[in-house]
Amino acid sequence: MVIMATYCLSSATLLLAFLLHAPGLATAQPLPWQLCNDTAGNYTESSAYQANIRRLAAALPGRASSSPALFATGSAGAAPDAAYALALCRGDTNASSCARCLAAAFQDAQQLCAPSRGATMFDDPCILRYADWDFLSNATDNRGVMVAWSFDNVTAQAALAFDAASGRLVNATADHAAADPARRFGTGEVAFDETYPKIYSLAQCSPDMTAADCRACLGSIIRRFTPTYFTGKHGGRVFGVRCSFRFETNPFFFGRAQLQLPGPPGPPQVNMTTPPANGRRTRQKTERVLAIAVPLAAAVLALTVACFCFWSRRTPVQVSGKTYSTYSEDTESMDSLLDLSMLRAATNNFAESNKLGEGGFGAVYKGTLPDGQEIAVKRLSLSSGQGVEELKTELELVAKLQHKNLARLIGVCLQEDEKLLVYEYMPNRSLDTIIFDSQKSKDLDWGKRVKIVNGVARGLQYLHEESQLKIVHRDLKPSNVLLDLDYNPKISDFGLAKLFDRDQSQGVTSRIAGTYGYMAAEYAMRGQYSVKSDVFSLGVLILEMVTGRKNSSFADSEQPVDLLSLVWEHWTTGAIEELLDPFLGRRAPRDQMLKLVNIALLCVQDSPADRPMMSSVNVMLSSDTVSLQVPSRPTFCIQEMEDGSSFYSQSTSKESRATMSPNEASLTEVVEPR
Repeated sequence: MVIMATYCLSSATLLLAFLLHAPGLATAQPLPWQLCNDTAGNYTESSAYQANIRRLAAALPGRASSSPALFATGSAGAAPDAAYALALCRGDTNASSCARCLAAAFQDAQQLCAPSRGATMFDDPCILRYADWDFLSNATDNRGVMVAWSFDNVTAQAALAFDAASGRLVNATADHAAADPARRFGTGEVAFDETYPKIYSLAQCSPDMTAADCRACLGSIIRRFTPTYFTGKHGGRVFGVRCSFRFETNPFFFGRAQLQLPGPPGPPQVNMTTPPANGRRTRQKTERVLAIAVPLAAAVLALTVACFCFWSRRTPVQVSGKTYSTYSEDTESMDSLLDLSMLRAATNNFAESNKLGEGGFGAVYKGTLPDGQEIAVKRLSLSSGQGVEELKTELELVAKLQHKNLARLIGVCLQEDEKLLVYEYMPNRSLDTIIFDSQKSKDLDWGKRVKIVNGVARGLQYLHEESQLKIVHRDLKPSNVLLDLDYNPKISDFGLAKLFDRDQSQGVTSRIAGTYGYMAAEYAMRGQYSVKSDVFSLGVLILEMVTGRKNSSFADSEQPVDLLSLVWEHWTTGAIEELLDPFLGRRAPRDQMLKLVNIALLCVQDSPADRPMMSSVNVMLSSDTVSLQVPSRPTFCIQEMEDGSSFYSQSTSKESRATMSPNEASLTEVVEPR
């Protein structure tokens, strides 16, 4: 039996428990992989919506297991309490195991995702999804998938041939599944070598899809995930509500493969085979054996997982044998679990003398590991609910991001109710501790400031345009820019970051989170965020770097002025040098200083469409020959007051009033303190 790393945390939102079963336990139920749809909102106990979910839970398992395709959809109730659900079992299972799996999936969803109004449960051998909106009307929508891949690599000598063989097998199996009108299900195998005699695969779509839509869905996830996660791996799977595939070097499905491909060398020929006449008797015998073995194995599995979860809260997770990692669009596992006692020793039990700083989610401490490596330990507040969400987001994103201008996450510790993130230590700490300090800012000459701006811009371009994930940071500010010994900047703190699809341009949220003063107008007022939101934040940061003035330093001013308005006033009068950080003196080349201010003003334009993409920003920063556009007056500002509250307003100068709509002209909105 292969057990994947199981992380049992105090918060159900961070439960990452995954089991991968051996061939002999092909019907044993692993822990479900859940995606809880927070964006759908929550229901209340004993509400009409909860009653409708329970009606579906009572009806759908029986309907699906009794259908020839092991598939059913349904709805219950009327808007606004209507609930919609889809239930699908794997094509090689039987009716009884299908019904049991779906009944358990409904129960698990109510336990693991409650009170969310939407949940998706991926299990063997079933998939369940319910939501408060009609996702059933679009059979091609496969958003929200989970991926698992083996950490065991094929040998370097065999890797290319193995990837080629598994690739054509997976695609051939997808073709066969799409061509199956009854279940949209297929299995296959291909001979390989002495180490891996055969590779096995499975593909399935929901039976309500057309053949063309099924093949397109499978092709999409094969193209998307195979090169990224499965290269050189001898096993992997992608779970989606509408289509899924899997390949392994061990048989994991019932019966003989429907497709048998010849091994290398030779062209990929597909030979259709018919199961032998005695296949039914063999399967009945197998099921009788499993009727005894499976309950016993399931009990052992349950006891093992329960003990493992209890133990893992006290000691680091040690995984023997095969290890697996997982990725989903909602969560990602971490293999670098660190021991709490070790981190306590490293930080002298989180001594005050080791504290590097403190933010809204907790404090950061300097520490030294036994091997001498210096670390920064982010200790999330025990009472902060937002801290749990921040940690979850950082686990989702940071582990997959590799760039010299992004902070490197070393590991995580989740024991005894502690939530600790461990980063590489930055000797010069965060940018705000230097740029706004009257003594330390002297160390930031013009060359270092330009270096920092360039590095932050390159890091943002990687997040927006170059990484395999498209990420909006949403909280870029000097305190989230760390500096190493040579003042190389590294963007940190991804607790508020959002993951975008490659073709997605904007997101909307009702929960405005971030730091006032660095928020773009469309986000602060309407909850609309995009990569252009980060561009706005960068513009504010650049102006702070040039002037040495904190964006919120005007809160106690008698004049309703903000940094953007002050810079614009001096920009239009040709007196921008008056705002230059006095510690720079005359050491800042005027042409470079003017270029930086020009770029910053382009970044803080009111309309997102008028702000440049980060790739354009980097071209402007690196070139002395590119002509810069003339910026328009930035009319919006967000200021934080001394009491922690903030206000959002638009400039009321004659110039700005002439261009404002009647609704905008009188806009003043009090925003809750963060």
